[in-house]
Amino acid sequence: MGRNLGASRAAISMNDEEAYGDLYQWGRAADGHQKRNSPTTTTLSSIDQTGHGNFILSFRDYYWDWRSPQNNNLWQGVNGVNNPCPIGYRLPTEAELDAERLSWSSNNSAGAFASPLKLPVAGERHYGHGSLILVGSYGRYWSSTAQVSPIGVWNSRGLSFHVNGAYIKSYFRTRSKSVRCLKD
Repeated sequence: MGRNLGASRAAISMNDEEAYGDLYQWGRAADGHQKRNSPTTTTLSSIDQTGHGNFILSFRDYYWDWRSPQNNNLWQGVNGVNNPCPIGYRLPTEAELDAERLSWSSNNSAGAFASPLKLPVAGERHYGHGSLILVGSYGRYWSSTAQVSPIGVWNSRGLSFHVNGAYIKSYFRTRSKSVRCLKD
């Protein structure tokens, strides 16, 4: 796709607010929670589709996931249970995001924006209080890849970039990130 999910246009600069788009919690459908000003709740979901559009706040004692028990199969391919992408599109895997990162002219936010994808620094929404953070300085994008942490909790992999670098790392699923879809 040429823009982030929820964005009104493709980015014309790395801090183009109209290109930031929505911020998704990993594995959730486009149910309204992804809007930057959606209401919050501390009630975790026990099902894959929450039935509401609230951003679910979570803390360490809940394994930093919006769903309990965890489900690692929510964003797997075009037929993923909660795939938020348009029909025929899916989230990239960790390997696909990393290959994209390795193609950039520089391994940082300037390289992300200079790439054909024109990735902006849309920031994220804080998992503990729901406020927007890092907007205009960090770009963070989810992959469909799940990974177990050393303490046995499942996290998910994502791409992060800023002025000083870019890398793939694990994130708690209550964190919110941009989504860029791939045509399958």
